[in-house]
Amino acid sequence: MGALLALSRLIDRINEIIGKSVSWLILIAVLVSAVNATVRKVFNVSSNAWLELQWYLYGAAFLFAAAYTLKQNEHIRIDILYGAWSRRVQHWIDLFGHVFFLMPMVTLMLYLLYPYVMRSYVSGEVSTNAGGLILWPAKALLLIGFAMLFCQGLSEIIKKIAVIRGDIADPFPATGHHGHDPIEQEEAL
Repeated sequence: MGALLALSRLIDRINEIIGKSVSWLILIAVLVSAVNATVRKVFNVSSNAWLELQWYLYGAAFLFAAAYTLKQNEHIRIDILYGAWSRRVQHWIDLFGHVFFLMPMVTLMLYLLYPYVMRSYVSGEVSTNAGGLILWPAKALLLIGFAMLFCQGLSEIIKKIAVIRGDIADPFPATGHHGHDPIEQEEAL
């Protein structure tokens, strides 16, 4: 289990660095959008390439942050049911969900995306919009994002098993996946 936990820590660290770094892509996308809009209004000139660049940047931020979001245990759950169970049962639910839902879906996406990206790359596929960008980098972002999510899913499975076995402490004790604001808790009482 020690080697698996070391692998899990490595995956977590990589996704942590990438997840925090991609927030800058949003700023860049906003700047590209502002410049594009200004140039269009002031000089009456428009560019599909700049518009598509915005989409690429937003897509990259979303896809690369998905693994980080899973690492932070912030993906959406139905808390009405989930929160009613003990922390131990929640770990078993998470493990079941990761093994039987997350990993098969991500594996299927990787299986389907690889030939999709390779066909686009080999053919030099370009946007159908006039002056648009090449498409394979955007499609490659999908493949990379799902590969990162696959690795983080593997890390989460390792950690869930280790927590259930008692090998490591629960990284989100008592509060589950969201911390609660002490002020909100006082007001609720």
